[in-house]
Amino acid sequence: MSKILEKSLKDARKEDKLTMGAKQVLNSINNSKLIILSRSVDGETLEKIQSDAKKQKVPLVNFEGTSVALGRLCGLQFRISTISFTAIDEASIKSILNDGETNV
Repeated sequence: MSKILEKSLKDARKEDKLTMGAKQVLNSINNSKLIILSRSVDGETLEKIQSDAKKQKVPLVNFEGTSVALGRLCGLQFRISTISFTAIDEASIKSILNDGETNV
């Protein structure tokens, strides 16, 4: 995954502009600008997030690693299956989308 994603995650975490965890992301899809999904998200939750994101027109990025790798990318010592950005600039979104596998 790109350095842009890593930098965006760390910056957003410092500024408290991230929502972490599948349940929390599901509850905050209306306020999301971009959602990152790890391979560790279970099927039912994945489908719910994908359908809600599609309704709200929020872009999704399928992170190629596990929830452990996504947590480490954020600089955290625990697993994170799903992350949503509540604030991120359009240029960063486009760069991340161009770099990863995407769904809308």
